[in-house]
Amino acid sequence: MNTVLTTTNLPGIERVASGKVRDVYSIGPDPLSSDLLIVATDRISAFDCILPQGIPGKGRVLTQMSLFWFDLLRGVIPNHLITADVNAFPSQLHAYRDQLEGRSMLVKRCRMEPVECVARGYVSGSGWKDYRRTGAICGIQLPAGLHESDRLPEPIFTPATKAESGHDENISFEAAESLIGRQTAALLRDVTLRIYGKASAYAESRGIIIADTKFEFGWNNGALLLADEVLTPDSSRFWPRSEYAPGGPQKSFDKQFVRDYLETLDWNKQPPAPSLPSDVIEKTAAKYLEAYTRLTGHAL
Repeated sequence: MNTVLTTTNLPGIERVASGKVRDVYSIGPDPLSSDLLIVATDRISAFDCILPQGIPGKGRVLTQMSLFWFDLLRGVIPNHLITADVNAFPSQLHAYRDQLEGRSMLVKRCRMEPVECVARGYVSGSGWKDYRRTGAICGIQLPAGLHESDRLPEPIFTPATKAESGHDENISFEAAESLIGRQTAALLRDVTLRIYGKASAYAESRGIIIADTKFEFGWNNGALLLADEVLTPDSSRFWPRSEYAPGGPQKSFDKQFVRDYLETLDWNKQPPAPSLPSDVIEKTAAKYLEAYTRLTGHAL
């Protein structure tokens, strides 16, 4: 777990995308229909900037946690996973086992919907800012008098547009309908809330509150599939249930140590990002691992 992979190098394999954390490769002769290889690196970003150092083991945690949830949620919706076993990958990938083991997935290529599907069970983050300003979140009117981190009367669906760079932008359900159509928007809302309901109930049984999370969906051969990462500390707010105290921000299993450290610096939150001290890196790695262990019941 101490080795850090911040970039992948797979000569002869076409890289089709590189995000803040994941590198994506096309596997097969046809770029429009080939399967994809998704590799989760140990890169970490904050305030939309990728930091110079990675977090040891982070990519493995994200991948293994997504695999856990894909399996648990199989009865709710199918997903894009083909296999995460490097031995079952196409033979041309076997030479890169040291970069792929434990942190990669071979998946079906999907036609992705252009909205992030966010489920919120608590008032936090951009939702709290929206509520303080308007009394609503993404146009959904909420009871007066809610405090930061309060549990909502029931979970809500708050879509967002996908940003190529910078922050995703929260939109109303009506705006989502105009983007993807009324029927598809309703389908994504319903499946998002079903997934969140099952996952949050399970997580609470393991001592973790899922305050909010975001999903991505795509189509493959006419079937709607759950895709990308699922219910990880990068895509969700995980709070320790035993320490939950509404009325302010909560302790969380994510990169909060990184954000908190960066907030102490005289940095304009523009690239290049500053380096992280070793204790911040170590604490962040430990939080990711703790989230995985709590949720799955297994050490990584």
